[in-house]
Amino acid sequence: MSEVNKKEYKPEAPKVDTRKTEISKFSIIFNKLGIWVIVIMLLILGMIVSKGQFFTASNIQSILEAVALVGMIAPGMFFVVYCGNMNDMGIPSTMALAGMMTVQSINLGFPAAILIGILSGVLIGVINGFMIGKLRANAIIWPLAMNLFISGVIRVVWGGKQLYADKVARDTESAQRAAETFYSISRTYIGGIISLMAIVMLCMMLLAWFIHSKTSFGQKVKIMGTNYEVAKCSGINTVKVTMMVYIFDGICAAIGGIFYAALRKTASYENGTGYDFTALTAVVLGGALLGGGKGSIVGTFGGVIAYGILNNVLSWIGLGTYEKYLVQGLVFLFIVWLNTYSNRKLGKA
Repeated sequence: MSEVNKKEYKPEAPKVDTRKTEISKFSIIFNKLGIWVIVIMLLILGMIVSKGQFFTASNIQSILEAVALVGMIAPGMFFVVYCGNMNDMGIPSTMALAGMMTVQSINLGFPAAILIGILSGVLIGVINGFMIGKLRANAIIWPLAMNLFISGVIRVVWGGKQLYADKVARDTESAQRAAETFYSISRTYIGGIISLMAIVMLCMMLLAWFIHSKTSFGQKVKIMGTNYEVAKCSGINTVKVTMMVYIFDGICAAIGGIFYAALRKTASYENGTGYDFTALTAVVLGGALLGGGKGSIVGTFGGVIAYGILNNVLSWIGLGTYEKYLVQGLVFLFIVWLNTYSNRKLGKA
């Protein structure tokens, strides 16, 4: 090339890779904060529609009470999902059985009745964990079959009847006192401000967060959810971990079932219906993937709170039950899409 051509030739400047800058700031913020972005937006909407009454003590109590049962069940569901087992469709029957066993045992005293109710959840968790962890039963079909089986057992054993603690209790002062204590656990307020149900929910969330974030067990569950074969080859006792996951899930469902029976003042085979889907919704809203290995208890708690705030906001607006279902479904679909979209934008899905 001549000297003249060299002077005239001006190479084009290299194109700048702008792909990273194309990621919206909202995608980054939502990916970091997750469902809590939606919670903040719902809080702002709540303040607007309630005309300044949203943050009153009575309204906050109402929201916490509305989500307390779901919040008790959601930590157990989270570990099932996080472990890579999709969901637990047997939660309704576990709740129902725990309530029935607690009320039926009320003559033994309140502490013994509660313990028996929780142990019924442990038993179901052991069975589910063994079948899914050891015998590799389908993680969706098996709990569904167990749900139908336990529901049938309850109907046969108790003849399809409802149980009332005050009627089951013998005509003794201690038995009647145990029945009254059982009913009161869903209506007790600590300091007249926060309900016992809400406190139990928060304690269960905190315990689940500690197990998930601060223990080796939580890390093992994550590895299993990310890649089951890798977890198995790395020396993790996958059967033991799976059983522990389902035992914890059974305990959470049983506690929820006991409080549900106390709240309704009756134990029935119908108790717990729909709570499997509601708990799963909260877990997914919190950013967990059904395939396992992704999510957090903080996010799950955010999903629970978002569920309660949205329902409360819709009540302030004045929507009926059917309209609420429609709006809730649309909002939840949008949140799941937004979570998926932000993950893909950042190359995490």
